[in-house]
Amino acid sequence: MAALARAVRALSQPARFRRAVTPQRVHALSTLSRSHALSTAAAAIDEDAEWSVAFKDATDAFSGEDSHETSAQRMRELVKSGLLRHTDLRDRPDRFFEAHRLLARRAVSEGPGFWIRFTVHYNLCYGTVLAVGNDDQIASLDDVEALGKLGCFALTEKRAGVQSGLVVETSATFDAATNEFVLNSPNQGAYKNWISQGHVADQAVVLANLTVGSEHVGPHAFLVDMASAGISTGDMGIKTTGNDLDNAWIGFQGVRVPRSALLDAHCDVSADGTYARTTEGIAPFEMIGQRLYTGRVAVAQAALAFRRQVFEVTEAYAKQKPIPDVAGRKGRVLADIPQLRALFADAAKRADALEAFVGTCEDRLAPLLKTGAVPDADLALAIATAKVRAVEDSIDACWQLKQEVGSYALMGDSGFKH
Repeated sequence: MAALARAVRALSQPARFRRAVTPQRVHALSTLSRSHALSTAAAAIDEDAEWSVAFKDATDAFSGEDSHETSAQRMRELVKSGLLRHTDLRDRPDRFFEAHRLLARRAVSEGPGFWIRFTVHYNLCYGTVLAVGNDDQIASLDDVEALGKLGCFALTEKRAGVQSGLVVETSATFDAATNEFVLNSPNQGAYKNWISQGHVADQAVVLANLTVGSEHVGPHAFLVDMASAGISTGDMGIKTTGNDLDNAWIGFQGVRVPRSALLDAHCDVSADGTYARTTEGIAPFEMIGQRLYTGRVAVAQAALAFRRQVFEVTEAYAKQKPIPDVAGRKGRVLADIPQLRALFADAAKRADALEAFVGTCEDRLAPLLKTGAVPDADLALAIATAKVRAVEDSIDACWQLKQEVGSYALMGDSGFKH
């Protein structure tokens, strides 16, 4: 492109200063420029393809039959591999979303447990550090990778239920005498509930209502060592699926964490106990909400990837499953039944439209992730719609397919059990 630009500038100069620039030379330079651009794009595609293969290889061993400990160890190994950096959510959002899509396709055979473990770690926990952490806290993500640490996201509380985030009773009070925050669960209803990866995590991003002196300043995020004294946990029990993933309740009884535990990119608590917002127009909890946007896009893509895989596996089965034909025709297979053929075609058309819509949401969100900007109301609505439509339509399509393939849907490897 630079060579072509120089040629065009030369054409605009007075004739006596011009280098001989013929139409043939401009065409040659243009062709060279396009060739260079294409080769650069091809190299990027090759790099992305190689990365996808490496990521699939690195996650090939996980199984829905794994214990919590085995699944967690596989996750630790994936973190230490550095295939997905914790900063890729900001720097390479395309890679972040592709990792989620690849894992979602495995959920057909292995269940959703590892996918949830993965997104809790990279999106909810350390994605929040990326969104509201200071430079030192973000730099510490290198140590998380090197040591293979695991994180969880402690937002949901027992009493809050589906109103997670709107109701936060866990408290954090600043103790200026010790330069520490003290975390407490005032009652069992305030215990963090259904926290994925909560049993095995080394760290947790904990949402707690912050009080500094006599000032109540609302929910803030703290990066907490799960080995801290005063933290109690319990198992939520056996689930219908995804039992390779641990889910825990977490309680806090006088848990003391250093002042540096507050994720304070947009606020500050001074050593003498003074609170201030440091980014005009942005409340810390609003930036934590950024993870809800990336999470919604990832969930929408996961639902669509799971659905694609179920349909591909089922259609492959239907195309080789012979069926009797009352007219005596030979070679008839299950996929030839008109209503099943129509379902495959209609579901594919719906999936194409939804994937295009969700892809547009990702494309619009990605630049904001790189700059730290907040989506406008139009994009926020589009992302919320994308999640609901993708999930609901995928559930509906898979349910319809299940009705049409009979006993095959009861087979353990068909994917319908998840």
